[in-house]
Formats: sequence, C-alpha cells, structure tokens
Amino acid sequence: MKRIISVILSVSFIIAFLVLAANTVGYNALPYAYGQTNAGALAALSANNTDATTTAEGLQIKTVNYFDDASGYLVYPSAGNTTSSIKLSAIVMIHENRGLNDNIKNMANTFAKQGYVVLAVDLFKGHVATTNDQARQLASSVRNNTSAAIANLQSAVKYVSSLDNVNASRIASLGWCFGGGQSLQLALHSEQHPLAATILYYGTPLITDKQELSKIKWPVLGIFGDKDQAIPVEKVKEFESALNALGIPNEIHIYKGVGHAFANPSGANYAPKETADAWQKTLAFLKKYV
Repeated sequence: MKRIISVILSVSFIIAFLVLAANTVGYNALPYAYGQTNAGALAALSANNTDATTTAEGLQIKTVNYFDDASGYLVYPSAGNTTSSIKLSAIVMIHENRGLNDNIKNMANTFAKQGYVVLAVDLFKGHVATTNDQARQLASSVRNNTSAAIANLQSAVKYVSSLDNVNASRIASLGWCFGGGQSLQLALHSEQHPLAATILYYGTPLITDKQELSKIKWPVLGIFGDKDQAIPVEKVKEFESALNALGIPNEIHIYKGVGHAFANPSGANYAPKETADAWQKTLAFLKKYV
C-alpha cells in the first residue's frame, strides 16, 4: 500500500511539473510579438529592391516605394495561409525616433502573422539612428517639416488602400513614441482616406485640443506609463477626457511603475509583463474595430 501511494505521489508531481512548465512557456510566448525575424529575409531586402518579394515564416515580405523617395517595409500572410477571395485588414506602422530598423520590421512581421497586411513606413528617408543624438536630429527634421511627414503618411494609407488583398475601409495606424505622435497626426489629417482605428504607444506630442481631436471619427487606443517623464499622467487624462467629451470611442491604459518606451525590448525601460499585457490589449482592440 505504501508503495502504491508513493507511486501515485510521484506521478502527481511529474504531472504538476509539466503543467507548470506549459504555463511558463505560454506566458513567455506573449512577448513573441518582439521575436526575431528571419535574418535571411531582412538581408535580402537590405538593398531596397522594390521588385523582390521574399517568403519567410509564412509571410510575403517586400520593400515598396509608396511616396517619393520613401521606401516602406510591406509584409502580409502568404496566399497559402489565407483565402484568396478575402480582403485583409491593414496597419500603417510608424517607427520610433530610431527609424525603420529591425525592431520595427520584426513587429511588422508579428502583426502580419496575426493576419494583417502591414506597411511599416519610413519618415527618415532610409536613415536609421544608432545614437540618441542622431535620433533627436532625425525626429526634429520631421517635426520641423510636418507637411512632408503628413503627406508621407497619407500616401502610405493610399498605397495600402490600393492593394488587391486589402479592405480599404479597415486600415489602422499604429506607432510608438515619435511614431505614436505621428499616428495621432495622421488621424488628424485623414479626411481623404478615413481610418478604422488609431493606436499610439506613449505618442509624443500628445494633442489634447478638442477642436483638433474632433477630426477623428474612429476609435483610439492609447498605451502609456505613469512614470513617463515625457508625457505626464495629467496630460494623458486630459487627452482621455477630450476624447470622451467628443464621443470618440477610446481605450486609454496607463501602466503603473513603467516609463517611456517601456514596450521597446531593446531599451533600458523595457517592461516585459506590461508589454505582454499591452500586446494582448492591442490585438483585442484591432479585432474589435479593424
């Protein structure tokens, strides 16, 4: 009898261990949103060959010229992973102040694996910052010429709308930091091609003027941290209040204890747990509205 009880306890322990391991793997898989892209695919596109399409991890990847001298990173599910007659929702993705780097391309691939057509735009004309000074200079050059940046983003929406596999009425914009601010700017200048949703991760500058925000006719998702020195919580609350007063559907999430750029895995403020939660909220928002 003692031997039987011992065997039962041993088996129970093994089962419990396996369940715990499975749960751990599941949690760690959430930040896969920032998983590494096939290195060969990125290398094949490094020359900005707009005629080359690379297939990697079930995705079609291509560098496309969508505005003057701006080349974007276009990625979408391979035909074998979708029904050809179904048009997909799309995302115009806007980079941080470092430019269209591998981190942004990785994120574009991750969203494409969720079934979206993604165009990661380039507002820096091919330049990618490797230092803080370079990042500030590149971001300033765009902010000092807002009309060109807006024209760039509007062209991105127009380009995506023209794709055969895209539902032109289901296009969202999404950006982080500098790109989050540009995502909001695009929302304020989309009369010709209305969006289905706007997403900004700690976007700067954060517009709170009601007259300006009244131009938005679709839902807004905002992700922020309460330790962000660039965007005070009071400013976020003002932004949320303005959206509510205008009757604009919105979801504003302020994560406690995290600072600016907490969702960037390459940054010092990276917060994996909060990033994983924000990722799930982003997917849910897109599924609901886009």
